[in-house]
Amino acid sequence: MKTGDKTLIQKYYLSVFNGIFLTLGLMLLTFGLWLSFDRNNLFSVLFSSGENQLVSYMCCMLLGIGSAITFTSAVGFIGSVKEIKYLLVTYIGFQILVFVAQMAISVLILMKKEEVHNQWNNRIDEVISEYGNESLTEQEPIWNILDAVQHDMECCGRYNVTQWERNKNKENSTQIPCSCVKSGLKKWFCDVTRDSMHSRGCEEYLNTWFENNILILTAISVSTLITQMFLITLTTQLLRNIRKNSIWPNEL
Repeated sequence: MKTGDKTLIQKYYLSVFNGIFLTLGLMLLTFGLWLSFDRNNLFSVLFSSGENQLVSYMCCMLLGIGSAITFTSAVGFIGSVKEIKYLLVTYIGFQILVFVAQMAISVLILMKKEEVHNQWNNRIDEVISEYGNESLTEQEPIWNILDAVQHDMECCGRYNVTQWERNKNKENSTQIPCSCVKSGLKKWFCDVTRDSMHSRGCEEYLNTWFENNILILTAISVSTLITQMFLITLTTQLLRNIRKNSIWPNEL
């Protein structure tokens, strides 16, 4: 096969894998933006305080990697289409840097998964203790989301309804959140009988939600690493053939 034909094939496959790479990068960028700014999911709201620096660092890393992948993909596309050697060399350099950073994120996710999960559970317990406190009205968005989870999932408390006994903001010890029963009342606590409340806790649902998001993030990271290995190999071969074409143009 002539060098020129090899170059065209390599450019085609490089564009395909670069498109996949860009898509994965945009997914990481979207994931980071969702964790950082979405105030309609429990995880983002729970970890919106400055005390949970680990989650903030992970969000910044996702945003940084996603942005770097988007920029790198643009450099690779221009370099391959125009056959600009210095852009392709720059592209390989960026790929190696992003690969190392992506590896660091994957390791961080695996190493810190349990720590984040424990922070998650502790924060939910803290919110349950603060729920309904009139001096903490700024926490109402968190309480509203917790109410939505309890109402929609038909659960009560993190592990079960008895967890609400620790809450000191009720008028009496028998009250529970109105979201723990099928009630349309727009207030924090209701007087209800035991047989009318949701008996199971929300922990199973919350853990499933947490594990699913960690699995998705891990799958994106691994897919990105595999795609990068193909891209680095294809770009290196393309560079060699471009050099050959410049030395022996009659082989085109």
